[in-house]
Amino acid sequence: MTMTEEDVRRRTQDVVDDVGTDADEVVFRSALWDAGLAMVQFPEGKGGLGLSPNLQGAVEETIRESGRFFHPLATNTIGIGMGLPTVLTYGSDEHHDKYLKRIFTGEDWWCQMFSEPSHGSDVAGLSSRAVRDGDEWVVNGQKVWTSVAHISRYGMLLVRTDPDQPKHKGLSYFILDMHSPGVEIRPLYQITGEAEFNEVFFNDVRVPHSNLLGDVGDGWRVATTTLMNERVALGGSTAPRGSGTIASLIDLWNERGDSLPAAEKAVMRDRVSQLWIEAEVGRLTTLRARGNATVGNPGPEGSVGKLASAELNQRIWIACMDLLGANGMMHELGYSLSRDRLDSHAAYTLSKSFLRSQANTIEGGTSDIMRNILGERVLGLPGEPRVDKEVAWKDIPT
Repeated sequence: MTMTEEDVRRRTQDVVDDVGTDADEVVFRSALWDAGLAMVQFPEGKGGLGLSPNLQGAVEETIRESGRFFHPLATNTIGIGMGLPTVLTYGSDEHHDKYLKRIFTGEDWWCQMFSEPSHGSDVAGLSSRAVRDGDEWVVNGQKVWTSVAHISRYGMLLVRTDPDQPKHKGLSYFILDMHSPGVEIRPLYQITGEAEFNEVFFNDVRVPHSNLLGDVGDGWRVATTTLMNERVALGGSTAPRGSGTIASLIDLWNERGDSLPAAEKAVMRDRVSQLWIEAEVGRLTTLRARGNATVGNPGPEGSVGKLASAELNQRIWIACMDLLGANGMMHELGYSLSRDRLDSHAAYTLSKSFLRSQANTIEGGTSDIMRNILGERVLGLPGEPRVDKEVAWKDIPT
């Protein structure tokens, strides 16, 4: 299909006019999906129109100009940012029909289950096992730091299916029904007071072979697709200039800047200006990264945005705390200690955002891992020695 930006905007406006700007989020997103405007680069009939991903911005701008807030990752961030492109790339037509649209509409929340207590950054060394039993696989093991597992309907599960192969070659990737017997979820409470993260235990959990994405033993390749999309999803916003995290700092500066002593005000003004510039550079970099994606799958360059935005977010929230002065040592009125992320997400305060940002340089791959990826896979620098590269996983000392 050949469409211009004007055609895309007109098609989007038709959807907005048809369902209304006040429509329920699921209804609104469902209409976008049916019109091929969910992810325009996706195939026709599967949420897209087979167009350049650069035209997705025209969809989002048209919606916002109509007066409705919209960000593609505002709901079901993990499912849309990571699950959607992974299922599209490796799933069957049956998988597409069952999962894709409900991921985008937010009807089915998804979580990602890679990290384990003994293997975080070294994901390929994980030890959770799946053993074939006819048309099913029996899974035992544990995952940790699993965001929103407690409210997710499905999970992206990476497990070891062949311990006799080197660690990267003995993995397989499944879609897991989080309501399956034997799945136990335990909350992990954070410094914010919330339990956004969880431990997930598998006790003889049976997973249909039909839930396999990719081939048996091909899990690392599938997982890499998920991880690259995760880094772009966490790497920054495609929202309008000056919005997002930096908007909170600008609002606070406008509120308190004039009350600062002259010398302090001059220094803080330069600091705020520099952070605004960095935020805008990051936003534009994210737009380029998503524009270069094919069928929603970016390359290792996505690590640039993730690395930069994680560290920038922390500096922005630190600046907010400094602007608050002594008040920054206290939680604002309205700070919620809800144990349910959904209940408290809308009430994020400056102090809670500051505390939450401390995880930015860990989640989705640490900043050290991002630098390794950029050095080795983007810049072509020599990789670190890997003495276990051809060693069977079961023979690697633990």
